[in-house]
Amino acid sequence: MKSTTEDQNQVIVISHLNHYFGQGQIKQQVLFDINLQVKSGEIVLMTGPSGSGKTTLLTLIGALRSPHDGSVKILGKELWGASSQELVEARKSNGYIFQAHNLHRSLTAMQNVAMGLEVHGNFDKTTIHEKSMAMLEEVGLSERMSYYPDSLSGGQKQRVAIARALVSRPSLVLADEPTAALDSKSGRDVVDLMQKLAREQKTTIILVTHDSRILDIADRIVSLEDGRLIKG
Repeated sequence: MKSTTEDQNQVIVISHLNHYFGQGQIKQQVLFDINLQVKSGEIVLMTGPSGSGKTTLLTLIGALRSPHDGSVKILGKELWGASSQELVEARKSNGYIFQAHNLHRSLTAMQNVAMGLEVHGNFDKTTIHEKSMAMLEEVGLSERMSYYPDSLSGGQKQRVAIARALVSRPSLVLADEPTAALDSKSGRDVVDLMQKLAREQKTTIILVTHDSRILDIADRIVSLEDGRLIKG
């Protein structure tokens, strides 16, 4: 009975995962026998040299690509062998934060955050507006809601990206180098905000980083080297 409860508490269960790029003679293995479990509400930082496979592993966890070999279970759903539609459905449980924030320049901060709800297709316009406004207030941008990205600082853009990722209250947030383009203070503010909102929403966070200044927010740090998990 104990093991069943423990399994239910695992948001991510990866077993013997191998992944490859290319085919035939140019086929190259990029991940080797990855085994990783992450509990609900845990903040895990993934570190390692450039080219070690961190972003590839993050995209597999996020259902942005399909695993080639091994098991990847996210929120109890197996992604190995999943159809394109099943991968699309799996992504709806996730929030994404990227290094370049990936905001739409033609949309205001409010409209960018609203996209995080519109993709679900089950919120009316009033609910989308209210939730987007409340989340922008949470991240300290109540006076910037109508601003376009080009009128925002780097730290403010990343706050909008965080708001967009968290507005639907996802079970899992995946962040790829979210502080890399920010100065020390803005980077600290961003991760503190992620930590605060994740704790309040009981969200699991996987954060890929080279930034040694933010390692203290982690419940656990895992490291990849040459496609192999060497710690965690």
